[in-house]
Amino acid sequence: MWENEWIESARWVRARFGGEWLASSKRMMLLRQHGFLPVYYFPVADVQVDLLEPTEYTTESPYKGTASYWDVVVGHRLAPCAAWSYLDPKPGSPDTRGYYSFDWHSMDAWYEESERLYVHARDPYVRVDALPSRRRVQVEVGGALVADTRRPVLLFETGLVTRYYIPPVDTRADLMRPSATFTMCPYKGRASYYDLLIGDRLYEDAVWEYRRPLPDVVDVTGHFCFWNERD
Repeated sequence: MWENEWIESARWVRARFGGEWLASSKRMMLLRQHGFLPVYYFPVADVQVDLLEPTEYTTESPYKGTASYWDVVVGHRLAPCAAWSYLDPKPGSPDTRGYYSFDWHSMDAWYEESERLYVHARDPYVRVDALPSRRRVQVEVGGALVADTRRPVLLFETGLVTRYYIPPVDTRADLMRPSATFTMCPYKGRASYYDLLIGDRLYEDAVWEYRRPLPDVVDVTGHFCFWNERD
């Protein structure tokens, strides 16, 4: 039952907080629970438990049981209830005893091997491929043709719609206005957004690009992508 839920990872994973490597392990476990983001668990021997202070806070999971929490304290830095462990997991759930996990956003940085991780742990069952194509792709917004190319890069991501990334020279970049919006993806990196001004109507955050994408999708660098599920 657990073969795709509680799985071993061969990757060296590290979590940093307050200038310390709070946890560092080459024998990680990854919990993949349906409906939730994947979560890394470190064996206790690979955690600096002297930087953890127990709290009385607990949470209940109908699947995993009772989680006990610890504050993470490094010098004058405090991350309240940022570490947890299941000391007595529910029967029928993965045996997480002897493992700690940490709140992703409470940590200063996460790494797999020497690569910085963002947003959440990567799921080994999710694949992302960026493939150059010769398809013709046209994009219309508000009745205006804003992109027309025969050299898109198609991005295929498990469970998501196909995205079409278009070179700047094949777009109406003159209609784009930089937005303050950005998003982060653990597989692609940081996306910057643009509004589109068509006539006197502004379409907010209608376009995005990855200026410095992660290595797996480097072919989309500097290309523009448009929502293909919006009217």
